[in-house]
Amino acid sequence: MNLAEPFAQAGLCPMLRLFVFMTLLDLLHKKRDGLALSEAEIEFIIKSYLEERVPDYQMSALLMAIYFQGMNDSETVALTRLMRDSGVVMDFSHVPGPKVDKHSTGGVGDKVSLILAPLMAAAGVYVPMISGRGLGHTGGTLDKLEAIPGFRTQLPLHKFRELTEKIGTCLIGQTEEICPADRRIYALRDVTATVSAIPLICASILSKKLAEGLDALVLDVKVGEGAIFKDAATAEKLARRLIATATHFRLRTMAVLTDMSQPLGNAIGNWVEVVEAIEVLRGGGPEDTKQVTLALGAAMLQAVGKSDDIKSSMRTLNKLLQNGAAWEKFLEVVTAQGGEVGVLHEPARYAQPTSIIPIKAAQAGYVAAINARELGRLSMALGAGRANLKQGVDPLAGIMLHKKVGEAVVTGEILATLQSSTIHIDEAHLHSARSSFSISEQSPKIPPLLLAKLDEHGRHELAL
Repeated sequence: MNLAEPFAQAGLCPMLRLFVFMTLLDLLHKKRDGLALSEAEIEFIIKSYLEERVPDYQMSALLMAIYFQGMNDSETVALTRLMRDSGVVMDFSHVPGPKVDKHSTGGVGDKVSLILAPLMAAAGVYVPMISGRGLGHTGGTLDKLEAIPGFRTQLPLHKFRELTEKIGTCLIGQTEEICPADRRIYALRDVTATVSAIPLICASILSKKLAEGLDALVLDVKVGEGAIFKDAATAEKLARRLIATATHFRLRTMAVLTDMSQPLGNAIGNWVEVVEAIEVLRGGGPEDTKQVTLALGAAMLQAVGKSDDIKSSMRTLNKLLQNGAAWEKFLEVVTAQGGEVGVLHEPARYAQPTSIIPIKAAQAGYVAAINARELGRLSMALGAGRANLKQGVDPLAGIMLHKKVGEAVVTGEILATLQSSTIHIDEAHLHSARSSFSISEQSPKIPPLLLAKLDEHGRHELAL
């Protein structure tokens, strides 16, 4: 095939086609060899790609070059700015209060956003939250919200702005208007094994958050088997790079490093995670889910100048869980976005999965480890997740954990329950679930849940 053919299809004259092709080729050579791209060169690439003057195979080559050669701070800032400015940038300056959001780098059983957004709105801050769908072994906030009958995550931006101002929060998906460059490039990253490139992560996360018109941002950077980065050193490197990049845009950003060596909470899936979020919003639920939510919420209050003390802020926010204020705000959000609140009051009314299979312990002892990544993949295989963004999900599919790390078990006791309404649960699924649990004779050391907090300068603060 003639390499200039894609440009011919775009209607460009032969000389301009040759200029675009040769320039892109030159830039590919430049980044492949480890040289920095100028902002003008990055702008040329982004605009040409959005105008379909650059084919996917060349953009994929550039992403792989960035994966291996990296980007310096100036390149990362330029890429972030250009991705942000490829679409609409929201303006919430008229809203009479601080605007703050949270972003998680992705984990298994992470339903924190469902709790945190209404909790923070109840605490008096505005949370315009643009969330994503689950992909691979990690779940997505949008899929969980859409498990609520009638809940609409695809709202026009004027409605997003209106509900955020009226209720204090609104949770939607990335629209056609928000960061179209990120949407197209992320789809390529997912199929080219370049998702974990730190400069690309920074630009993807921050371009969307900057487009929300925030005053501050808190990052939940996951560490462990179920996270993008398993080791704390690399996760902290990502956190510092995100903070440094956000600083160029005067977006006050802090980060909390949290453990993802085992799933967060007891529920993995979509509707099952909504039910667990309801439990926390009503003052109960798993302690680990609640603690991560409160720590991130306290950091959000600190980031917008409403608190200086993390621990006292966690106590204040916990009161909003205990007294029902956060729960009432959640119901208000669901109602405003078209969801059915009756089933939230009575989750037992929800449809039931057609297949429910328990996983039993083959020996007595203590749960020494739970492989979060493997259980995330298993949940996806049961129908709760997707291998690509075009796939649908089964809201009933997922896994319920009955034992967590450190808990004692006896032979034959149930460790977890697998469920699905679309997939026949077979021996391969059962084997995957069993192999995800490690049982030891001795009680293990339980890993800390909250690993570190970095302030807006990337410095370690006192232990949480």
